[in-house]
Amino acid sequence: MECREKLGQKVLPIFYHVDPSHVRKQEGCLGQAFKKHEDGILEEKDDKEREAKKERVKQWKEALTQAANLSGHDLNNGHEAKLIRRIVEENIRELLPSTDELHVAKYPVGIDSRVQPIISDISSGGSDDVKMVGIWGMGGLGKTTVAKAIYNKIHHSFQFKCFLEDVCHHGTSQHGLLCLQRKFISDILKHAKPQIISSVAAGIPVIRQHLQRRRVLVIVDNVDKVEQLNAIAGSREWFGPGSIIIITTRDEHLLNQLRVDMRYRPRGMNEEEAPELFSWHAFDNSCPNEEYLELSKKVVSYCGGLPLALQVLGSSLIGRPKIEWESYLEKLERILEEDIIEKLRISFDGLDDTEKAIFLDICFFLEIGQGYVNKDYVTKILDGCGLSPIIGISVLRERCLVAVEQGKLKMHDLIREMGKIIISEKSPTQPERLSRLWDPKAVTDMLTNKSGSEEIEALSLDLPSSKKMASFSTKAFVNMKKLRLLRLNYVELIGSFKHFPKELRWLCWHRFPFKYMPEHLLNQPKLVVLDLQFSKLRKGWKNSKVQSPLASDFIF
Repeated sequence: MECREKLGQKVLPIFYHVDPSHVRKQEGCLGQAFKKHEDGILEEKDDKEREAKKERVKQWKEALTQAANLSGHDLNNGHEAKLIRRIVEENIRELLPSTDELHVAKYPVGIDSRVQPIISDISSGGSDDVKMVGIWGMGGLGKTTVAKAIYNKIHHSFQFKCFLEDVCHHGTSQHGLLCLQRKFISDILKHAKPQIISSVAAGIPVIRQHLQRRRVLVIVDNVDKVEQLNAIAGSREWFGPGSIIIITTRDEHLLNQLRVDMRYRPRGMNEEEAPELFSWHAFDNSCPNEEYLELSKKVVSYCGGLPLALQVLGSSLIGRPKIEWESYLEKLERILEEDIIEKLRISFDGLDDTEKAIFLDICFFLEIGQGYVNKDYVTKILDGCGLSPIIGISVLRERCLVAVEQGKLKMHDLIREMGKIIISEKSPTQPERLSRLWDPKAVTDMLTNKSGSEEIEALSLDLPSSKKMASFSTKAFVNMKKLRLLRLNYVELIGSFKHFPKELRWLCWHRFPFKYMPEHLLNQPKLVVLDLQFSKLRKGWKNSKVQSPLASDFIF
């Protein structure tokens, strides 16, 4: 007890076949032992020695009283082995140095509120159940941070534990999966003799052999292919009772394949957390400096609650004068920070070509639709393009690239910015060579100069009605052989439509300037939707024979 008081050491009382109250008050068999000892002291002939022994017994009694008042364990004729296991799992591991803890975050703002509900759910239910837990969401949302925080909170209860970070880097080749298995076995068994594994198929029985009867904690971080999980945690039967397997991923469909017991999607930072996290990184303080308050609000608004963006931008701006902040904000309107792009783009790069096309088309529709668009409307158009949008949009939603809310397609602002960057990076200095184009100046210049190319698949020119209606020649579209999506507003086209692009699926021409449908305009064999709202059209096509199926949807 003196070591506890002076050195700060831990004391864990274990009442082994003795009543705690007898220890506290020195009664019962303990009282009898003390009385016998004190009787012996009275027989001591040396007065000085006798007084020293009395003082020592007094200290013993005080120490026992203090110890008995501490929280501990009472065997009380219970199962001794179970008590020992509980002591090891609940107490001794907590007392050991935290050598197994992971670094979570420099500034752990809002982490506890995200972690605690997950830990509560994990702790509920049968103690012998093997639980598989999924944490999914877009890149930069803090999935790995949450998983690390959970690990630090509960790892002391597990003798065998492992945190496998960035599993996606191992890929799905036999060599990559084999390296992943070897690392997993090595990390979780620690000092066990290294296993010689010749193939992935041979590694699975080894994992089962060592872990099937052991209670383990496994966190598999950043999974992007089901093969990675099948190599190390393919089934609950591989692990002993009470084991917990936590998986983080950008792809919700992986969690469906594994049939996880629980799934969580970390929320973005709220109006209180976002400014605080940004301020810690930008000012080393929980709130911004007064003179930077308005600029800080603009940056936080730009980040849209994404922890990664708040961290990256805060770290980039720390210590900079206001004039550089203003310049940086101006730059952000044109170029997304590279560290943020890198994280967000991983989800896009994992798509197949058709899914990428759907994503970029949705970016186009959202960009010209001011951030939202009707899901069924876009699905119909993309279906006409042969892109299988029903499954494609589902995949994008599972990978957090698109959200569906009340029948509308939406995207996080930074995801949309990434989409614009992907579109523009093919030819940043020659917009006429981009696949999708909606910048009014670039489109106006291209139509004026008739410089359009075969690369263009989607085009939008939305001009203000306050100005005179712009006129362009139909010849400006002659080279756009792959043009599928065309939107015009307050625009007039002059000339013959004979060679107008035949790949058109969607023609949205608001304020259509003609009273009669021009000859050849509707000879579009693949047109799905024709939208001529606010038009001057008074009568159908004049002197024009429709040679091909027309759009299935007309909006006049």
